[in-house]
Amino acid sequence: MRPPPPTRCRLQALGTALGVLVAIGFALQLLGGPLRHSPPRRCSPRTHVAFLKTHKAGGSSVLNLLHRFGHRRRLRFALPAAARYHFGYPRPFRAERVRGFGPRAPPFDIICHHMRFDRKEVERVMPNDSFYFSIVRDPAPLAESAFSYYRSITPAFRSAPSLEAFLESPERFYRAGVRGNHYAKNLQWFDLGLPAVSGPGSLRAALEALDRSFALVLLAEHFDESLVLLRDALCWPDEAVTAFAHNGRAAADVPALSPAQARRLRRWNDLDWALYVHVNRSFWRRVEAFGAARMQREVARLRRRREEASRRCLQGGGPIPAPSISDRRLRPFQPPGRARILGYQLREGLSGEERERCARMATPELQYKDLLDRRQFGNGTGVE
Repeated sequence: MRPPPPTRCRLQALGTALGVLVAIGFALQLLGGPLRHSPPRRCSPRTHVAFLKTHKAGGSSVLNLLHRFGHRRRLRFALPAAARYHFGYPRPFRAERVRGFGPRAPPFDIICHHMRFDRKEVERVMPNDSFYFSIVRDPAPLAESAFSYYRSITPAFRSAPSLEAFLESPERFYRAGVRGNHYAKNLQWFDLGLPAVSGPGSLRAALEALDRSFALVLLAEHFDESLVLLRDALCWPDEAVTAFAHNGRAAADVPALSPAQARRLRRWNDLDWALYVHVNRSFWRRVEAFGAARMQREVARLRRRREEASRRCLQGGGPIPAPSISDRRLRPFQPPGRARILGYQLREGLSGEERERCARMATPELQYKDLLDRRQFGNGTGVE
């Protein structure tokens, strides 16, 4: 029997080699080897975004990056009525509370200011392909912050001599249904518009409804990891999520909660604690799917960009007390009471595009909302 022609031999050998390579590649994929990683996905930035800004959970910092992204791209914001900074809160959201909403109104791209959430009503305002997300925080530090920030307008807090006295017997000071007392118990549950619960079954149903409403819920305690996940989900550029912290208090004004105090606050805010535990689990499943090593790299990059922006933009490289900020457009609102909110002063010598970019990163939420309102509806001067 004659041997096969040389060309046929070479083709057979090549086919065998290719088969071996395919088998090895498939095995490496199953085992998590290097061929598992696919090329970077190609995507377009999402521009239809609905953010539920919960109180005292870091939402002001998220608001700033949404403001900047939409402002730069001249997107249309769904804004509260003129001279207001929320959509009729604490009443449930209604589409008619959006300035300019109507059958002939141009479509909106972003909604992000305070509301008590109602998905069906928001859907009347926002496009069908909108990305819905929110943010939550451990109810213990959140409740302490709410006590400091809202004490003057919350009867349950105002009647308590101190946070310690409130924690000793919250029922002594709290009355459900009294105007302003929603700040004193399960504030995040209230903001999310979740229903009252009467047992494990209704609690589970409420949390399942939450999962259906929001594609992503951020964690305030892991803010940088949250921004990485948000940037990935929205396919936004790095600079879009490079942001300064907003609406923060001076460290001296933030008391350290004892373990016992934290337990009592979580027990008092039992629905918020159940919500936080639920979101915490789903958040870390999402981080695992993203990749732990990849997340570490992305968080490090994000922090380097923020540090570079702080050095480039800010006097002193960080937040300062509001009275030290000479530009009133950058001076944050100070609530009645003891809470002192920090803000930013721009570094001297900035000019042109760099100054504008830094100013937008430093602009507090109330002033930025007014700026966007003037851009969309005019102020008679053409000045932004």
